[in-house]
Amino acid sequence: MTIVAGARPNFMKIAPIIKAIHVFNEKNKKIKYRLVHTGQHYDDKMSGDFFKQLGIPEPNVNLGAGGGTQAHQTAAIMIGFEKEIDFHRPDVVLVVGDVTSTMACTITAKKECIDVVHVEAGIRSGDMRMPEEINRMVTDSICDYFFTTTELANANLIKNGISEERIHLVGNTMIDTLYQNIENLIQPPIWQKNNLKQNEFFLVTLHRPANVDNSRNLKNLLDVILRSSAPYPVLFPVHPRTKKVLEEITYEDMNLVQMDPLGYLEFIYLVNNARCVITDSGGITEETTALGIPCITLRDSTERPETITIGTNELVGIDPNNIPPYIKKLNSGKWKKGNIPKMWDGKTATRIINNLVDIYG
Repeated sequence: MTIVAGARPNFMKIAPIIKAIHVFNEKNKKIKYRLVHTGQHYDDKMSGDFFKQLGIPEPNVNLGAGGGTQAHQTAAIMIGFEKEIDFHRPDVVLVVGDVTSTMACTITAKKECIDVVHVEAGIRSGDMRMPEEINRMVTDSICDYFFTTTELANANLIKNGISEERIHLVGNTMIDTLYQNIENLIQPPIWQKNNLKQNEFFLVTLHRPANVDNSRNLKNLLDVILRSSAPYPVLFPVHPRTKKVLEEITYEDMNLVQMDPLGYLEFIYLVNNARCVITDSGGITEETTALGIPCITLRDSTERPETITIGTNELVGIDPNNIPPYIKKLNSGKWKKGNIPKMWDGKTATRIINNLVDIYG
């Protein structure tokens, strides 16, 4: 089996799968695997640190396909992955999530007549402006088996004509990673430096084009967040994409604490202690739901609606003026408590491996 990882969200999803393989191999016949890092994220804070902190073994190969436009990156991944599977042909390729690497490696493997299993299949936002939505749709249209996080994802696949025997509801590997590391979280230096206290700061992450590519929009968004969250400080690990725009406008505010992207253990430490997380990420909404932390999502749509219907997340759109009423609701103690979706129990990776063994023997 070849396991593909390319970007920060992928690493959190493959870590428990690899651990589950090693546990399985201690008592059963060996599952052999190669780990391929496409290099889609090439910054160490976005990639390397995650391998170290999550106990992911050194990849067998790094395709070095980072940088460039969507098209350049897709092409570089496909060319590199084609060479990889020509030299090391697997029985099955396992892809996770919805990044460019997921789609590119799926297409390449299927053209080589190799089975592809998609972990986190079937999620949909309905927003065709998102590159991730294209990646999901293309991947799910040609892969062979589908491992899903929720019953809604199953329903999406069945609606698209996928037969039920190819779909396996297994849960969420992101939550496996969260539970496996919750006792090992690391307090980042910023905590002591800024005299932070639990439940007395907001945590913000922004990287989607609608929020960050226009400097005026980004400034307006940060202005509203800072006004609404006062007097609490706002912690802002800055994504490389966002950093370029911030540097153009040299944005500063005494209540805004900007920092480089954090390692997984440091970032989740902040999530777990935040008063509220404000984000345009999908994966973070799953982590806040599992941890019971209020979350405000600055998007018009989400591929993870269970974080809203079941969890602690609220979808507020990209208009900054929508934010203050939600923060007011939070500060008045009226935020919903939320629950954890079915099978988000930390045992997803074990179910994945058991299903793979049943399918491929």
